[in-house]
Amino acid sequence: MNRIQAGVPDPGGEDRRTTFDVRVWSVRELRRKNGSSWQVGWQVAGRPRANTRTFASKSAAESRRAEILTAVRKGEAFDVESGLPLAEWRAIAQPAPPPARTWLEVARDFADAKWAEHQAPGTRRAVAEALVAITPALFDEPPPAALAELVREALGGWAFLTGRRITLQPDGRRIENEPPAGWAAVLTWMERHSRPVHDLDDIDVARAALVALSHRLDGKQAAANTISRRRILFNQVVNFAIARGDLDANPLQRAQWTPPRQVVVVDRRVVVDHTRALRLLAAVAENAPELEAFYGCSYYAATRPGETQELNINQLTLPESGWGEAALEGNNPEVSPRWSDEPDQPRQARELKHREKGEVRPVPLHPELVALLRRHIERFGIAPDGRIFRSKTGGAVKAARYLAVWRTARKKALTAVEAASPLARRPYDLRHAAVSRWLNAGVPPTQVAEWAGHGVRVLLTVYAKCIVGQEQRALQLIDASFAAEQQASPVPDPAAPAPGHEPADHDRVDTESAETRIPPEPAGPFRTPSVASLGPTEPSNEDYFSL
Repeated sequence: MNRIQAGVPDPGGEDRRTTFDVRVWSVRELRRKNGSSWQVGWQVAGRPRANTRTFASKSAAESRRAEILTAVRKGEAFDVESGLPLAEWRAIAQPAPPPARTWLEVARDFADAKWAEHQAPGTRRAVAEALVAITPALFDEPPPAALAELVREALGGWAFLTGRRITLQPDGRRIENEPPAGWAAVLTWMERHSRPVHDLDDIDVARAALVALSHRLDGKQAAANTISRRRILFNQVVNFAIARGDLDANPLQRAQWTPPRQVVVVDRRVVVDHTRALRLLAAVAENAPELEAFYGCSYYAATRPGETQELNINQLTLPESGWGEAALEGNNPEVSPRWSDEPDQPRQARELKHREKGEVRPVPLHPELVALLRRHIERFGIAPDGRIFRSKTGGAVKAARYLAVWRTARKKALTAVEAASPLARRPYDLRHAAVSRWLNAGVPPTQVAEWAGHGVRVLLTVYAKCIVGQEQRALQLIDASFAAEQQASPVPDPAAPAPGHEPADHDRVDTESAETRIPPEPAGPFRTPSVASLGPTEPSNEDYFSL
């Protein structure tokens, strides 16, 4: 009879499938060229294959067979998986389970995996910054005072900086480098005191990490966009741990923590009108004429600074008059070279943002920008590799340079009140002005998204508040509906005499008298707008500044 017990609890703490149905065979001689050996075998019910052991001598085989028969006669259960008597299986030293991986190990492996994906240097830096913010909250105790100030420095400068910590060999092997001498002690302390990653199953531990990623180094709350970005990366690390078998489920879903609302809409107040934009470009031309066209590309063609850096003469169509075109091919934003695959190269061009490698994005060039670029090339020439813009040393224009020039231009071109406002506070705001103008001019969003390098959904979300004139058009529609209704069914005057009734002299009222004349509507903000008074839907310069 087949007697198999499934899930019989083992005193050692593990459930095993056991059986009492065992068949033991006679010892069999195996003859080979170099001599004979003897084999003993037995079949355990429920096991797909028989258990066999081969011995050099017949007596040893008979001894093993006797041990199996003794266990059967005593009524001892056999382990189905191994085919051994249960007591014998328990006596075998079981391998110790591997130690639980710590948060620091998991986070470091995640950073390495992202680095291996050849992500942009800025993305790598963002990953490291998020992990640096989270990790100190996942130590089992605060670091000693002598090491406290080195924790974040060692995390960002070594633990999560894969390019510095690991050297990739030509054969593909990864070699761990020796850390700097000054960080050896703090790195050792962090390895010993990092919590096991499964501690995140504790709601209090998970919430402590979420709170930590919400603060800056000075203890104040970080910007909403920063918190949201860190929260997304934290969730990615947790899912990475689940895929590796370090966690069974995502504990962050039970933490009941709501991040602040992310700000994704462009502030209408940063959008500069054409008059002020020309004043700003003129101020730049007086102080740094080689950068006038650099800012002009952002204002007229909505190029990102990194895309402007990569603008090449071979990408431009610059007719003597009319519209031109730029076929944007690359992006080269400024970022610390230590996050790059080639740290010795200060700048490295990449594919366009949100585009595949080799993909080109055509952008129209306004006639004023065409003229500006032609003047720039005529006066300053081009780099040997065809680049339009370059520094005095021939490299890319440093961010510190074009930011300083812009601050000086704002002080000169704008009034004190305007300069203190968000109006065109950053050169990047010129790009916002270009995209806003395209949308307000009635260019289809699909076309604007193509020119700007956005998706349509992102475009309409980010620039929703920069599409002006909609309120005035709405008021016109409402006013027109009232006018149409009044023309269709005029309201009778209750003071008018009934048909066939002629009022007496004492009933007549001089409708043109000062006492009964309806006074004109007062001027001011509380006046009911009309179609005629609304005027053009395009806002004036003052309206742009008030956005």
